[in-house]
Amino acid sequence: MLPAQYRMTRSTDFGITVRRGVRAAQPDIVVHALKSSEATTESPKIGLVVAKSVGSAVQRHRVSRVLRHVARGVLDELGPGDKVVIRALPGSNAATSSRLDEELRAAVRRVNSRAGARR
Repeated sequence: MLPAQYRMTRSTDFGITVRRGVRAAQPDIVVHALKSSEATTESPKIGLVVAKSVGSAVQRHRVSRVLRHVARGVLDELGPGDKVVIRALPGSNAATSSRLDEELRAAVRRVNSRAGARR
């Protein structure tokens, strides 16, 4: 479970992160990340987008639970104030937890390298 302090809840944060952030696509997920440009003590925030195209409500909730669980493992790779939106694609419904974990870690590494090049 992802602790509450790391959850993105405001829709404006989702919109800004998707519009201005760096995008990294994987077969089952797309990760949008916005690096914090100022020194802050705020914890990183992670948000999930699991659309109806993923499947039924039961399937979407299962994908959400798995993504929240694997997102907890990448918190150490994020800086303070960073914002990350994980968008589940329809293939995530059939993906295993370990596969989603690998894809998320690869996407976060790619986003961190791209964001470092932008600065």
